Amino acid sequence: MCIGMFTGSHKKNITNKFRRSLRRRSPSIRSDETIDYKNTSLLRRFVSEQGKILSRRMNRLTSKQQRSVAIATKRARISASLPFSNNEN
Repeated sequence: MCIGMFTGSHKKNITNKFRRSLRRRSPSIRSDETIDYKNTSLLRRFVSEQGKILSRRMNRLTSKQQRSVAIATKRARISASLPFSNNEN
C-alpha cells in the first residue's frame, strides 16, 4: 500500500539526523565556573534580551546544568541582581 512511499527519503532523514548529533560542541560552562545566583555575568549568558531563560538546546547545557541555571536565575531575580524583564520602552 503506502510502504514504498517512505523507503527512500526516510533513510536519508535518519542519516542526516545521525550526522548532526555527532558534531562536537564547545561547552558553554567551563569547569572552573560555578552556577550561583551571585554570578550574574554567567547568568546573563543564559537569559535572552527579553529576559527569558533560554532553552537547554540553545544554551548547550545538560539537563542538570539547565535546572541549576534556572534556579539560580530565579534567585537572582528575586534578590534584584537580575531584572525580571529587559523591556526598555
